[in-house]
Amino acid sequence: MFNKRCCSGMPNQGMMMPQMGMDSCNREVVEPTINKCIEREFYHEVPHVCPIHTHVVNKHIYKHTYTPQYSCSEENQVCNIDCGGCSGF
Repeated sequence: MFNKRCCSGMPNQGMMMPQMGMDSCNREVVEPTINKCIEREFYHEVPHVCPIHTHVVNKHIYKHTYTPQYSCSEENQVCNIDCGGCSGF
């Protein structure tokens, strides 16, 4: 009724699929894989901490000035010349 050798009516069947048996004519033919290369770019923002330290040096410069302060002292001496008193008169 049904012909199990379904590929017998195909011309050049032996040249198209030499590795396959006669009962594999209803199977799909798997073609060679086509590789596609897709190049993608991903941009990432990477935060960086850049520590900056400021050191302040405060210089205190003292300029010395001299202002003379004069002082004076005084001494009072008393000399008594006493000729003798009233009794000597």
